[in-house]
Amino acid sequence: MEQQVQQSQQQYLKQKYQQMVKAVKPKPPIGRNAFWAFVVGGAICAAAQGVLLSFKAMGLGSDNAAAATVMVMVFAGALLTGLGVYDSLARIGGAGAIVPITGFANSIVASGMEFKHEGFVAGIGSRMFTVAGPVLVYGFVISELIGLLAYYFS
Repeated sequence: MEQQVQQSQQQYLKQKYQQMVKAVKPKPPIGRNAFWAFVVGGAICAAAQGVLLSFKAMGLGSDNAAAATVMVMVFAGALLTGLGVYDSLARIGGAGAIVPITGFANSIVASGMEFKHEGFVAGIGSRMFTVAGPVLVYGFVISELIGLLAYYFS
């Protein structure tokens, strides 16, 4: 009987604690976060569109202009991460800064920058692929499978 009383008291205390936590826990500003994600993500995509149109205006075909745009945006994301600018942008824009391809470049460079004190090869060079490695392996494997399936069914 006493054990049941203790269990019910513990359950009551857990419920009261959860109520107290819920009362003081700050509510995330979902509307504001969504707005800034839209603005930052849209600005990155608009910049990429501008780069793409510039390459097309220089006479590159659509495929080559798209490939050059990807290279420029990955470089820009990596450079801004190295300079410490992209982290501020991601703090403001949240998922708007993480979703575009510049966010992938940010994740690669940021993981390497944490180990810059170990040197360029053992630190930055080897640690950059802790995030990129699994993504690249997955991409290569899936592209091979899709290629084999496309070859088999065509």
